[in-house]
Amino acid sequence: MRKLDKNFSLLIVLIVALLAFGGITSGGGYLSLFNLQSMANQVPEIGLLAIGVMLAMCAGDGGIDLSGIAMANLAGVASGLFALSFFPVDDMPVVFTIAFVAGCLVVGTIGGILNGFIISKLGITPILCTLGTQMFFTGVTVVLSDGRAVRIGAPGPLYEMGNGLFMGIPWSFVIFIVVAVVLGVVLRFTRYGVKLMMTGANQKAAAFSGFAHTRIIVTTYGISGLLAGLSGAIIAARNVNVKWDYGTTYLLVAILIAVMAGVKPDGGYGRVINVVLSAMILQLMTSLLNFIGLSNFVRDLAWGAMLIFFLFVNRLALVEHFAVLFASMQSPRASKSQS
Repeated sequence: MRKLDKNFSLLIVLIVALLAFGGITSGGGYLSLFNLQSMANQVPEIGLLAIGVMLAMCAGDGGIDLSGIAMANLAGVASGLFALSFFPVDDMPVVFTIAFVAGCLVVGTIGGILNGFIISKLGITPILCTLGTQMFFTGVTVVLSDGRAVRIGAPGPLYEMGNGLFMGIPWSFVIFIVVAVVLGVVLRFTRYGVKLMMTGANQKAAAFSGFAHTRIIVTTYGISGLLAGLSGAIIAARNVNVKWDYGTTYLLVAILIAVMAGVKPDGGYGRVINVVLSAMILQLMTSLLNFIGLSNFVRDLAWGAMLIFFLFVNRLALVEHFAVLFASMQSPRASKSQS
C-alpha cells in the first residue's frame, strides 16, 4: 500500500506545484476561471483514452491498446454519417444527439470486443493486435469519409456536451469524472476488477483458479473501446467536425499518462484516480508552457523528461517492493535459526 500512497502523493504535489508556479509566473492569469475551465474541457478526450490504455495494461501479457484514437475517430465518423442520414440536425437536435452518441458508444464497443477476441482466441500479442486494428480502423474511417472531414454541426445538446457548463464546470469534465468514479469502484469492489488484476499479475495462477480468461480479456478491451467511443463523441461535440487523422499524438500521450499514473506494464496494478490526476498534470503543463510562450518542441521535451522521471520513480518503487519482500522472507529464517 505504501507504493500506492507514494504515487498518488507525488501526483498531488505536482498539481499543486504547477498551479502555484503558473499563478506566480502569469500574474494570476493562469488561475483565472476561464483558463481553468478551458483546461478542464480539454482533459476528458485524452483522459478517457488513457484509462482505456490502463485497463489493457492491467490485463497483463504485455497488454496495451494502441487503437484508441483510431477507434475514437472511426466512432465519430461512422456514427456521424449514420445520424446525418436519418436525423436532420436542425429539425431533430435532441434525437440526432442521442443517436450520434449512442452510435459512437456502439462502434467503440464493437471495436474493443474485436480486439479482445483476437487477443484471447487467436493468441496474438496485444501490442501487435492493436497495432493492426489501429491501421484497420484508420483505413475504414478514410474509406467512409473519403479522407475528408465530416461536419457534425452543433445541435444544442451536443454542443452543451462539449462546450457547456454545469455549475461552472465543463459538462465534458463532469462526464469524465463520473466515468472514472464508476470504473474505479468497479475495479476496486467487483469480482471482475479482482479477476482482472489477478489475471494481469499471474496468468498461470489465474488459469489454475478457473478464471474465464477469454471473458476477462474481451470485457476489458470492450470497456476500453467503449471509452474510445465516448472520447470520439466528446471530440465531435467540441470540434463540430470529425476526421480520420484527429489527435495523431494522442496515442503516445495516453501511454505517457498511464506510465505517470504508475500502471505496471507487465499487468496487475493500476488506479483510475492516478490516471485522472496524470491527465490533469499533462494539461496543466501544456497550458503553462503556452502561457509562458514556449514552442511545442519545448512541450515535447517536457513530456519526454516527465516520462523518464516517472519511469525512474516507478523503478525505484519496484526495487523497494522487492527489498521489503526479501526482508520479510528472510526474517522468519533468522528467528528460526536463533531459536
